[in-house]
Amino acid sequence: MRIWTWLKVLIIGLLLAAIGIYAVFTSDWFQKKYMYPFLYQEAVYTYALERELDPFLVTGVIRTESKFISEARSPKGALGLMQIMPETGRWIAEQLGETEYMTADLIDPDRNIRFGSWYLASLKKEFGGNEVLILAAYNGGRGNVKQWIERYGWSKDFNDIQQIPFKETREYVEKVMSSKKRYIELYGR
Repeated sequence: MRIWTWLKVLIIGLLLAAIGIYAVFTSDWFQKKYMYPFLYQEAVYTYALERELDPFLVTGVIRTESKFISEARSPKGALGLMQIMPETGRWIAEQLGETEYMTADLIDPDRNIRFGSWYLASLKKEFGGNEVLILAAYNGGRGNVKQWIERYGWSKDFNDIQQIPFKETREYVEKVMSSKKRYIELYGR
């Protein structure tokens, strides 16, 4: 009989521990600290609002691209928080009238967020503010998105992420949109 009592105590203890762990994991504190940190808030707000972008969209891109690791480097050579390719960084610097650009500048969080926000804003203008198309172009290339619009007859209101032909781009858009939503829930507007 004693063994059953101990077994019941053990089971109840494990259940209570599981409930406690779940409560901590799903708490806003834990989510903000470990799952959805919002680093570089000042730069994100400054450059997003300067370019008429949703700061939480920019933050979702950063989380998806680099998990807020400013020195992040992709296997393809993209750099920094918003994973900007060196050639794209050079082009953005030219568009912004910066003559002192070096590829290493993309590791600087402030400059990377400024460049990435500028690029997102250029895509916003090109794709009529449609966030799905903006993100698809950010990940899969603006040329590909233009081809898809033409080939599949997508309108400016296109929002069916599942129709995006590239699996990687589909998953990317879903991740950024999900992150954006969670950042809004955690940090408010």
